[in-house]
Amino acid sequence: MNTHQALKNLKIEALNPMQLDSLAAAKKHNDILILSPTGSGKTLAFLLPLLNHFEKDKAGVQALIVVPSRELSLQIEQVFKQMSTGFKVNCCYGGHATRIEKNNLEHPPTLLVGTPGRIAYHLRLNNFDTKNIHALVLDEFDKALEFGFQDDMSYIISQLKHLKKRTLTSATKMKEIPSFTGVKHPFEINYLPDVPAKLEGLKLKFVRVENKEKLDTLISLIYKTGAKPTLVFCNHRDAVDRISFMLEKKGLAHDIFHGRMEQEDRERALIKFRNGSHRILVTTDLASRGLDIPEIETVIHYQLPLTEDSFIHRNGRTARMNAKGTSYLILAEEETIPAFITEDVEEEKVSGRYEAPDMPPWSTLYIGAGKKDKINKMDIVGMLLQKGKLQKDELGLIEVLDHSSYAAIKRNKIDSLLRTIKDEKIKGRKIKIEVSK
Repeated sequence: MNTHQALKNLKIEALNPMQLDSLAAAKKHNDILILSPTGSGKTLAFLLPLLNHFEKDKAGVQALIVVPSRELSLQIEQVFKQMSTGFKVNCCYGGHATRIEKNNLEHPPTLLVGTPGRIAYHLRLNNFDTKNIHALVLDEFDKALEFGFQDDMSYIISQLKHLKKRTLTSATKMKEIPSFTGVKHPFEINYLPDVPAKLEGLKLKFVRVENKEKLDTLISLIYKTGAKPTLVFCNHRDAVDRISFMLEKKGLAHDIFHGRMEQEDRERALIKFRNGSHRILVTTDLASRGLDIPEIETVIHYQLPLTEDSFIHRNGRTARMNAKGTSYLILAEEETIPAFITEDVEEEKVSGRYEAPDMPPWSTLYIGAGKKDKINKMDIVGMLLQKGKLQKDELGLIEVLDHSSYAAIKRNKIDSLLRTIKDEKIKGRKIKIEVSK
């Protein structure tokens, strides 16, 4: 398959300059370093060159992509599937059943995507053969090192004896590339801005905590901003849980996202945030990069970022693709604006009383079947519109996972919908359907 057809399948009309440079470089160079901000399209920048080198008649895994998070591995798998290349892809990650992964690897994919720990696990058990792996991508490489995956990555690379091409991607410039990667003099594609902390369309503001708890100030700020799509960043999981407890007491629809959560809960939190059932996501820096969470209008730094990189990546979730956004720093009495923030930061007063924002217009329906059960999006659309009597504008984003699916339904319609379809079947099967927890 050629690049043009893959882009057509993705409904993308043209590549951006960074992606074009990557395609061109892959034809001339074996080791490539792609430096580009979060959300700039690095996934396609390495998938398209890989696709150009896949051989239909060659068995086994031909390329390996190693990523720092489960969500990123799933996103890459999804993009590759949408390209409809005819080549098989699988992903492996912590929190996913190893038995299912082992079964998938018995009929190996051409492209294998996964987190370092899980890929290393399968390698140690010889669950896939490395002899035909000619290309390696270390995506969000700096983040993987930050998460402490160096030992696993070093082991993985030591097992790949036939590598011809290595690609590293990063959203920050590294002082040096670790020797275990085998990458010594890569061709560099650098699209990082010269002044990285500044985003066009992004306003920086600070809110001073006065005569009350920081948590109270956060609630007041959320009330004042009207709960636009908002990410609240913390440095620690305990702070995420503490904020969630208070938001729940206030009746504010929200979700949380951090590394201690089960994979299923993390996936569900992102789905509800994407489909508009929740407009507030309280998270650690785990959500600051690599996740498919578009259209963020507000970023709130409840706890100050510890580094400039962290600040850049948190802010990079908003004011993307020519959109506008606002980033707020909540400062306790003893806190000051970090020295690495050199722009003017305007003060935002939140001293008044504000009305609680309305509930989001959408709610999420859980359907207990997915792709592995031969259920697709059109099956769900047909059931909800025809049997559920919904109008098209009452049905929002639908996401189909392996063994479950989620559909956004207008909040004022979901109870009546459940009554209408309580005895209905999908493809002749009775399937559990309820409001998502």
